[in-house]
Amino acid sequence: AVLGSHDFTPKETGTPCVFKVTRGDYSDLMALVVENLTKAEKYAANEMEKKMLNEYAKSFTTGSIPQHKEGSRYWIKNKGPIVETYIGFIESYRDPFGLRGEFEGFVAVVNKEMSAKFAELVNQAERLLPLLPWPAAFEKDKFLRPDFTSLDVLTFAGSGIPAGINIPNYDDIRQDEGFKNVSLGNVLIAGYKEDKISFLDPKDAELFIKLKIQSFEVQVGLHELLGHGSGKLFIKNADGSYNFDQESVVNPETKEKITDCYNENETWDSKFSVISSSYEECRAECVGIYLCLSTDALRIFGYTDDSADDIIYVNWLSMARSGLLALEFYSPETGAWRQAHMQARFCILRVMLEAGQGLVTITKTTGDDGKEDILLKLDRSKIIGVGKPAIGNFLRKLQVYKSLGDVDSGKKMYDYYSDVHDREEPHFLSLRSTVLDRKQPRRMFAQHNTVLEGDKVGLKNYEATASGLIQSWMERFPAGADLDQKLTNLWQKEKPFFTD
Repeated sequence: AVLGSHDFTPKETGTPCVFKVTRGDYSDLMALVVENLTKAEKYAANEMEKKMLNEYAKSFTTGSIPQHKEGSRYWIKNKGPIVETYIGFIESYRDPFGLRGEFEGFVAVVNKEMSAKFAELVNQAERLLPLLPWPAAFEKDKFLRPDFTSLDVLTFAGSGIPAGINIPNYDDIRQDEGFKNVSLGNVLIAGYKEDKISFLDPKDAELFIKLKIQSFEVQVGLHELLGHGSGKLFIKNADGSYNFDQESVVNPETKEKITDCYNENETWDSKFSVISSSYEECRAECVGIYLCLSTDALRIFGYTDDSADDIIYVNWLSMARSGLLALEFYSPETGAWRQAHMQARFCILRVMLEAGQGLVTITKTTGDDGKEDILLKLDRSKIIGVGKPAIGNFLRKLQVYKSLGDVDSGKKMYDYYSDVHDREEPHFLSLRSTVLDRKQPRRMFAQHNTVLEGDKVGLKNYEATASGLIQSWMERFPAGADLDQKLTNLWQKEKPFFTD
């Protein structure tokens, strides 16, 4: 049994120790979640949603992952709902080992106009996937057409609110049964709007402000659907068979036949562990900027004239600038990155700089305020000839190492591009202080609440201020819910483990 006391002797120290596995720490809070999920079944739009909610409730009652997976299967099959929701221990970005999921949940309403564009992207996916820079054998045998919608978030509960999601995160379900993509449209508009643009010249900054949201809509669509939704894992099954042809498939990096791959009980996260989340985000981000060069992809979003070139330019410029801004999330004291997406974008900036020929340049300058500043430039004329092959080669390697489960090669490459140092220009470690000095305040989201008005549901909005944010939380969790006491009890229970 997993629960109970276990003896363990680490190889590194050779000193025996005992650790205890318990459960139920958050049972008081989970009981409230289960209570409301059970109530929600009565208002489900169809039988699929009822079964989904029922499986979630079972999972949160017993701690069963298989039951949450079963609920996720019903969620995938529930195509085109007007109100979309998902809940559970989902993303592992904040776990140092990249395995344990953080609890989150959201409720959102479909934006039909934008969803029509994403639906067309799904329709064209099988034409766009062959454009990716890896052999056909490294792509899924069959593209599992997902539901891809643009949602306006009503509420998103978690430590952060993403612009797009590709879930569920269970590899076996995504590989064989399918997944859903969602773009969170109102989050994208509210969270990625900038009034003051750092590190760009005035002309670039003007175009950036004008097209940042539009270009990011394209990036999110390609990133979620054809980034996270692409690529095959090579697996040796329990009976000794393989899910690929051992005789014909070769490693494009070595030109040799494939001898090592995933065993049946291994997953992407278990193999690549600490780097898995950031590595996968890097792969999806590369897919986005690589495929945005396709006229077919841009046409789906309505860009067919000169505006298409501007969308490409701003998307690549945004990626390069994000790589520079990412330095905020690097800790020199530990040599560790604190945010998966930002580490990924820094790696991509490193690849762009490595491509040379003036594709991207970073120069130390002095700002109008007399303080140290940075100027980042992207040569628009070099994106196709220099940028595309550089990103393509990097992306192919990311996919090949992922497909084969080649942790050694993948980690060696990813650690190389993740390294922040001053050994050569542009001296990123030194630039970090300037990035921090020019840092803008983090945006906060004031979220809606719903209220019962007779037999109808009303929507309550709040001011986009700190007081509006606080008021929304006060009204979402009224005193009658007894949450404060439950949280205090939990804090008191855990306190001995986190104090000297």
